[in-house]
Amino acid sequence: MKALVFDQPNKPVVTDLQTPGITENEVLIRSRRVGICHSDYELLAGKYIIPISYPVTPGHEWVGEVVEVGRNVKGLKPGDRVVGECVIRTPERIHHFGFSMDGANREYFAARPEWLHKLPDAVDDAKGALIEPFTCGYYAVLRHGGVNPSHRVVVSGGGTIGLVTAAAAIGMGAEVIVVDPVPLRREIAMKLGCVGTVDPSNGNPVEAITEMTKGGADLVVEAAGHPSSLANVFDYARPEGCVSMVGISIGQKIPVELGNIQIKDLTVRGCIGSPGVWPSAIRFLERTGIDLSPIQTHSFGLDDALTAYELGKDPTKAVKITLDIA
Repeated sequence: MKALVFDQPNKPVVTDLQTPGITENEVLIRSRRVGICHSDYELLAGKYIIPISYPVTPGHEWVGEVVEVGRNVKGLKPGDRVVGECVIRTPERIHHFGFSMDGANREYFAARPEWLHKLPDAVDDAKGALIEPFTCGYYAVLRHGGVNPSHRVVVSGGGTIGLVTAAAAIGMGAEVIVVDPVPLRREIAMKLGCVGTVDPSNGNPVEAITEMTKGGADLVVEAAGHPSSLANVFDYARPEGCVSMVGISIGQKIPVELGNIQIKDLTVRGCIGSPGVWPSAIRFLERTGIDLSPIQTHSFGLDDALTAYELGKDPTKAVKITLDIA
């Protein structure tokens, strides 16, 4: 079978691997679509947040089809379309699928059924490949109890996580504004249903947000991890507002006025991953029918994976790139 493999840091290759077998407690999955994530670039550079070893096959944002089921597996059958969580707990350790263990950027792979969630017919493969990042944005909104049509939400950062966060809040009925300097990302935010966007490189974004939200947002989600974004999120919130910190900024030290947390009586929560929300996130996408397709700007076949990765390095040209494997 074909696979994308990171042989060593900064050395991706498309190569042939042995098709895996399964145990009586596993299922064999044929990959259909796999998204490229910013974390995959960190893995390629050898800088991921947990210990990793090479060679490794990336791919943690995926949708696939069950093709074989071990005799002890219940609730799954050949033909079922599934997605899988990427934080996997075993008796020995916690694995990150596609990082500390091989991921979905290969034609076939084995998985344990407890990692998996079946997709309803209303959620197609394109949307299925976005469920992993969508659960992160959905979780960031739920961290403060969710939102409703009375709420104004500001998302600082318009990459994939910021855009799916905006989509989740819009699906709950809130008015959403996305702050990002990249025109492509602001354009996609409007296609998703945002009421407005702000270019932080053009004028004072705090003044713009304060005016647009009539005094500050009920919920601010920091989804960039960039120093300029981190410096402003507390200013975007209204008094007694809420802030979810999603963007990864480990190791950075930036000047920020922490007194705003006290003065405004803000509730601030950190978010990592999407624990416990996958089933409800899938039902949410099924019931609301949210169109996430504007986020997926490009797709490539597995043979062209290296071209896809090169394109994804330029945030002005692409947002979410998927590899169509099936």
